[in-house]
Amino acid sequence: MSPAIKFAASSLALAMTLASAPAWAQGGPHLEAVVDAAIEPVMTEHDVPGMAVAVLSGGEVRFFNYGVTAPEGEEPVSQNTIFEVGSVSKLFTATLAAYAEERGRLALADSAAQHMPQIEGSAIGTASLDQLGTYAAGGLPLQFPDEVTGEDGLVAFYRNFDPPFEAGSHRLYSNPSIGLLGYLTARALGERFDMAMERTLMPAFGLADTFVRVPQARMGEYAWGTSRDGQAIRVTPGALDSEAYGIKTTAADLARFVAAQMEGTGLDTDWQAAVRETRRGRYTVGPMTQALGWERYDDAEDLDALLEGNSTEMALEPQEIAAPAEAPAEAFFNKTGSTGGFGAYVAMVPARGVAVVMLANRNYPNASRVEAAHAILGHLD
Repeated sequence: MSPAIKFAASSLALAMTLASAPAWAQGGPHLEAVVDAAIEPVMTEHDVPGMAVAVLSGGEVRFFNYGVTAPEGEEPVSQNTIFEVGSVSKLFTATLAAYAEERGRLALADSAAQHMPQIEGSAIGTASLDQLGTYAAGGLPLQFPDEVTGEDGLVAFYRNFDPPFEAGSHRLYSNPSIGLLGYLTARALGERFDMAMERTLMPAFGLADTFVRVPQARMGEYAWGTSRDGQAIRVTPGALDSEAYGIKTTAADLARFVAAQMEGTGLDTDWQAAVRETRRGRYTVGPMTQALGWERYDDAEDLDALLEGNSTEMALEPQEIAAPAEAPAEAFFNKTGSTGGFGAYVAMVPARGVAVVMLANRNYPNASRVEAAHAILGHLD
């Protein structure tokens, strides 16, 4: 891997200040050493060229930047480097859908066909928007077949899909599932998805450096990912890519988004309600309770549960669902995200006002992400 260049951590007050946190959440003078110990071995083991890390606690965010913005590159990573975040984008899609409900543009209990008459009479057309957003619409696959392109292709895919399960009975993680929620949300708002994000959600959260499509003027700040064979790579277009895995953002902006997700500070009442809705548990699968975008765990200290919930089996295999458990006072929420060349992870404990954001320009195992974040958050405890 290219030599990792470590830059001194910086600190700034959040634009949307979190509620006051107890003294144990301040991080202490040794936080930099803790983050270094968690991140640097991961970069070495998995040959990651660069990472940007943000740690939120006590109403502030501290940034820790490592390495370079491209394989074999020389430009140092900063909190303003733009990374692909893959399925962390689902948090943005979920928040926009919950906001559209608060504004009366849709109800998450609506059927998909209510917002897309072309699939009236199909099995997927009867699934609810909430089931689409939580991968419980009957077993839609992880990805679209390669031949699905354009709106006609989308309509044909959903009309012809024969679900292997009854809606609401099984979880099967799926981009076509939550992607359709995003697509229908944008239709309900009367805009294309990218415009709904850029005109509605991003200004509300103060995200000036977050994009669905990175503008030409900002391409110099957009990191290059690393393919399996070490080549520079960026995400390629695909069906409903924007809705499912299309967000590109910086550690600074993603920290700002997560801070607002924890507290709602700086948001109007509709956005605050939307944020709360994304954290409401819909059902339980093993140790994990599926919310809308977010995935919830009852015990932030139970590393085995976090690893199980973020395992390959949980992502690729159907899981029979059970009624959701009651949310504990100090619930732990997380979301992973990957593209061909990038890996992202966010985790937060809203009751404690602590969170971590990790952005890398290589797709590396979820277990390593979870273990590193767990070590950092454990120090904040």
